[in-house]
Amino acid sequence: MACEDDAAERRVREVDVVVIGAGQAGLSAAYHLRRTGYEPERDFVVLDHAPHPGGAWQFRWPSLTYGKVHGMHALPGRELTGADPTRPSAEVVGEYFAAYEREFGLAVRRPVDVRAVREGEAGLLRVETSVGVWSARALINATGTWDRPFWPRYPGQEDFLGRQLHTAGYRGPAEFAGLRVVVVGGGASGTQHLLEIAPLAATTTWVTRRPPVYREGPFDEERGRAAVALVEERVRQGLPPSSVVSVTGLPLTDGIRQGLADGTLDRQPMFDRITPEGVTWEDGRRVTADVILWATGFRPAIDHLSPLRLREAGGGIRIEGTRAVRDPRVQLVGYGPSASTVGANRAGRSAVNDVRRLLRRAPVPAV
Repeated sequence: MACEDDAAERRVREVDVVVIGAGQAGLSAAYHLRRTGYEPERDFVVLDHAPHPGGAWQFRWPSLTYGKVHGMHALPGRELTGADPTRPSAEVVGEYFAAYEREFGLAVRRPVDVRAVREGEAGLLRVETSVGVWSARALINATGTWDRPFWPRYPGQEDFLGRQLHTAGYRGPAEFAGLRVVVVGGGASGTQHLLEIAPLAATTTWVTRRPPVYREGPFDEERGRAAVALVEERVRQGLPPSSVVSVTGLPLTDGIRQGLADGTLDRQPMFDRITPEGVTWEDGRRVTADVILWATGFRPAIDHLSPLRLREAGGGIRIEGTRAVRDPRVQLVGYGPSASTVGANRAGRSAVNDVRRLLRRAPVPAV
């Protein structure tokens, strides 16, 4: 029996579409594929690296409760209602995604590591994974960013005697009790970490490359379109995408206002060097630290696409809508302008429409 299973994994399985990733963007794409007549496993397959449903949400720290989440947008076809705001967002969203997969019969395969996507036979894409090979006429890549935390490099970093960790490894404020903590990064994660850690830590220091920009008032549709347009322009030029959050500013929540008032969010310019005992600036100022927490964001997890040579000279993948300009068989969702929950939903539908045009099927009807 084991030999039969091994042989099954070695054979090349053919489908119309492979979806890589089962976060917000991947599930949105799978939903629209299913809704327009594609059958899971027969016509398309969804491969997910993560061990459980929930996309990157399943890895969020327990103290990030659902009530603290900004802008979680429901998946198409099923609202998220009645969630307890005091529960960890990882649990709430994980359960929601799991129920969504069951309700729409999306048959996500996990955990599956996609190792490479390369040119196959007869104009098809060869998707090589930890559990075998698929041959596909089209690919929807929805791998997000969580697997590629960005660690900036600074002089002296390897000599620091304390602990260094990234947001990806943050599990809550308790482990920082009584410690001197430097938090690096001006995004939402950096401010959330600071506001949680400060009441327990001996000291906190917040440093960012640029002064933070705070946003007052609602983040309405007009502001959202303007932010997305800035990111879209970068990917049209073939540059690595910036996040949508980076161009929207930090919302002035009650917590942010309190942090500004009590000095927790007293931003300092970026240090110039890391020493064994902490960090230092060119003017001679020093801060002693036990921990440096890098809340410095993530990069797109797209190394498996390298064999297709999709990158431009600027380092990014140039896309039109969601379609890779260098290879129309490849759609990127949750990349650049669609790297937000609402953007991911729209991108999923757009990608499926492009795939259907490529495969000469009718477009996705409006919801």
